Amino acid sequence: MHASTGNPQPIKAPAARKAAKVRNRWNFKRTWPLHFMMVPGVIFTLIFAYLPMGGIVMAFQDFKPWLGFFKSEWVGMEHFRYMFQRPDSVQVIMNTLIIASLKIVFQLITPLIFALLLNEVRAMGFKRSVQTLVYLPHFLSWVILGGILLDMLSPEGGLVNRALGVFGIDPVFFLGNGDWFRFTVVVSDVWKEFGYGTIVFLASLAGINPSLYEAAEVDGAGRWKQTVYITIPALIPITIVLGTLSLGNILNAGFDQIFNLYNALVYSKGDIIDTFVYRMAILNGEMSFGTAVGLFKSVIGMVLIIFAYRLAYKFANYRIF
Repeated sequence: MHASTGNPQPIKAPAARKAAKVRNRWNFKRTWPLHFMMVPGVIFTLIFAYLPMGGIVMAFQDFKPWLGFFKSEWVGMEHFRYMFQRPDSVQVIMNTLIIASLKIVFQLITPLIFALLLNEVRAMGFKRSVQTLVYLPHFLSWVILGGILLDMLSPEGGLVNRALGVFGIDPVFFLGNGDWFRFTVVVSDVWKEFGYGTIVFLASLAGINPSLYEAAEVDGAGRWKQTVYITIPALIPITIVLGTLSLGNILNAGFDQIFNLYNALVYSKGDIIDTFVYRMAILNGEMSFGTAVGLFKSVIGMVLIIFAYRLAYKFANYRIF
């Protein structure tokens, strides 16, 4: 007889695979309702996100709706070359970069400052009330807010210009002057979304170890020094993550907002890629050219998203999974 070594025999590969199948089958029996709940979302995504990608072929054709995808003339990269030859195309790209960059910067700074101020409030009822009030605009569509802003900012009887008139300031055409239009777009977007962004920073503040503040108080540090040496350093990682991930949206300046606020007077300063594509493809019927511009934006956006996630992983150890 062979002496036993006392070590358990390794499970053979076929037996291990069989055990894994049984375990997976058992898990699926318990979780199938959750998988079933995903079906509508998967179908919705396939229909509205993946199937329309077949239309990308229009960017390389002189597409005619009555000829369809298979009979329209193939023109290759002609629309992409034409895109960079048009002076308005370059201006649209610059407008998009400027407006999107300003939004990214102020949508990062404003929630951070507001979260720091709100964190110092000790009356919980007041704190929650304020947080709810600034969070509510996030749920309003730009169709509603656009109509409100058009009335409030009107140079003839608008509430804002009436208030300026009290101080002897001439009426300002906020939505008819290019420079004022950019200012209005950025400020109104920050006002609408900073409450939502504040939640992320408040969640990070809640995760700071209270013992750090207790130790600082023992050492004689006041609230200002505690904020400078404890709170702000603790928020740096999430700030880096949000800032780098925002790079992926550098070409998304907000179609809903711009579309509901802009007009022909501000095309030179307020027209962005998405509204330009809408006008070219839908209103002017240049479907192939509009598709080419949209495809250009999508490819650049995908590259920027990948680059942003790489930066977030490198500097803040952020991972998706």
